[in-house]
Amino acid sequence: MPRRVLTAFILAVIGLPAIIYGDVFYFIAMAIVLGGCAWEFVRMYRAVEFEPNEKVTIGGVLLIATVRFFFAEAAIPVMVLTIMVAMTAHVFSFERGRDKAALDFCITVAGIVYLGWLGSYLLDLRLLPAGGWWLMLILPLVWASDTGAYSIGAVYGKHRMSPRISPKKSWEGYFAGVFTSVIVGAFFAYAYSTLGPQPLGGLITPLKGAWFGLVIGAITPLGDLGESMFKRQSGMKDSSHILPGHGGFLDRVDSWIWGAPLGYFLILYFIF
Repeated sequence: MPRRVLTAFILAVIGLPAIIYGDVFYFIAMAIVLGGCAWEFVRMYRAVEFEPNEKVTIGGVLLIATVRFFFAEAAIPVMVLTIMVAMTAHVFSFERGRDKAALDFCITVAGIVYLGWLGSYLLDLRLLPAGGWWLMLILPLVWASDTGAYSIGAVYGKHRMSPRISPKKSWEGYFAGVFTSVIVGAFFAYAYSTLGPQPLGGLITPLKGAWFGLVIGAITPLGDLGESMFKRQSGMKDSSHILPGHGGFLDRVDSWIWGAPLGYFLILYFIF
């Protein structure tokens, strides 16, 4: 527990100023997180004798994140080019005798798209007008869902939600997480639009905040289950041990990768 608390404190000391100040500081922080996730993704599949291309996967994720943040209009061409580079790398791998190169290519592309494209919505959220405040609305909804599900599920969980992937998760915990996310969404929307400087005043109501909480609380647990699926297939308990007491980057942001695009499009279509 002391290691876990210390790691959380260090991450908060780095992460909160990055969210507040944004710009290159925030980009660097997110690039480290997404690059770390890509490294862990490759590592997990190499543990079961697949060979996704490490340089192409990590490089592709970082390239897409960079372009999305600084040159958004070029994002789709860069994505297309990155997939072509991945195919080329694995064609050469097959020619050199790697019989599973086609499957390796699929895993490489999956890592690039999942972590690079979906993960970059963490950057897109910060680039919205008042993006730091929107980010600090969406991420607490993800945290509230996780916390509510764990707290209630650990004590009252009886009906298993996904016995094969994550046997400790229960439907009782799931619905508790959704409820918690709805309450937190309504509260944060009220606080940001009514109290103090009112950073989101006139943009979001408690009812919309509750709606955001319902969508994010109901759907983001699939991101957690998806990462658990990766770990089950690789035979790993954690994606890595780079964050003492917390596992790896992917263990920490698995739900963020779903929450960020969901939050971005909720804001885009229901606010602006």
